[in-house]
Formats: sequence, structure tokens, C-alpha cells
Amino acid sequence: MADTGIFATTEEVKRMAGVNASAVSATELFINDFQAQSESLINAQTRTNWSDLYSGLNADVKGILKMASACWSAMAVINYDMSGFTSRVEAETMLDVLRDRFVQCMKTMEDMKVRQFMKDA
Repeated sequence: MADTGIFATTEEVKRMAGVNASAVSATELFINDFQAQSESLINAQTRTNWSDLYSGLNADVKGILKMASACWSAMAVINYDMSGFTSRVEAETMLDVLRDRFVQCMKTMEDMKVRQFMKDA
């Protein structure tokens, strides 16, 4: 099986999920599904089909999309099975950090000045 995500790779999602992420939920099969969901959410929430535009985007813009998608997918990996973490608090802290990064990316992409920059880049 190969990566099917457009914005981020399986390895990038695994790094975001951390070394204690479940071996089950961090499989390529699960991550591909999580990636499809995150990319759809990002496209819908920002009202732009970044998936179709991706190949022509500037590296800076791709980096924001990559971070947003990888964070959302990593949250799904962690949420699916927290058993690998040393404590539930550790898993919840990881989720909090990833959520904050995802929210920051989404706010950045929803800002009209930034959106114009992203399309012009």
C-alpha cells in the first residue's frame, strides 16, 4: 500500500503522533483514511479545494497544509488507541498540542489577507 494523502505523508503523521502512538492506529491503512478525512475538512472549512491546487502551490503554503493535515490525522491516531502512552495525561497533552497547532493553521488559512497571499504564492 502507498501513501494516498495529498498534504502529508504517513511518516509525517507518525512523527506528529509521537513515539508512543499505537502501532495499530499508526498503520498506513489507518493514516490514509485519516488523511482523506483531514484534507476534506480543511478544504471545506477554508472553502478552497487545496487538494486540486496542491501541485502548483508554493512550498510555504504546502507547509501550512501539511502541518494542519498531519496534526488532525495524528490526533485521530492518538484518539483511536491511547494504550501506548505512559499515561492518559501524556496522550491528552499530545492531543492538546496537536489541536492548538491545527487551530492555528486553520485560522491562518481562513484569514482573507493570508488566503490572498496563499493563492498568489
